[in-house]
Amino acid sequence: MNLPTWITLSRLLGLPFILYLLNYPTTDNRWLCVGIFVVAAGTDWVDGYLARQLNQVTELGKFLDPLVDKLLVLGTFLALIELQLVPAWGVFIILARELAIAGWRVNPKLTGNASISGANIWGKLKTVMQIIAIAFLIAPLSAEWVTTTSILFWLAVALSLISGWIYIAPNISSSKEKSISE
Repeated sequence: MNLPTWITLSRLLGLPFILYLLNYPTTDNRWLCVGIFVVAAGTDWVDGYLARQLNQVTELGKFLDPLVDKLLVLGTFLALIELQLVPAWGVFIILARELAIAGWRVNPKLTGNASISGANIWGKLKTVMQIIAIAFLIAPLSAEWVTTTSILFWLAVALSLISGWIYIAPNISSSKEKSISE
């Protein structure tokens, strides 16, 4: 395993601390979680940058990077459900999209591509919005921020749906064309 892959895996180290601290959601613990979450999420940019700069992009890295992102984001969202800061059905939409795209991405019969494809710009925007929403939701902000954090969460849900559709739609069309021509 190369350095970018190790950095990818290091992102998971923050999740147990986030989950533990959110189990005791004092103001200090929540601010600490924001810091841990933002640093962990920031390693997503670092590992990708290093992989490209060091010419160390690997199939393992392309597989692990989105998987680790999903574990960090969804694990934290689950804690936010428990704190009643987000509705479970909104997180379910995000989870369903993530599972569908992950399955689609690694199945060469669906994509027509034998290698694992990376995220498109919409997937990256979705991830950034999820990170921003989670950071705001974790932070112990005053009641004045409730509407803002809610809007950020629902934007993350909307971008999850949009990015999922944009990722799958062209492949559905091309798979229909293949089945018709066969």
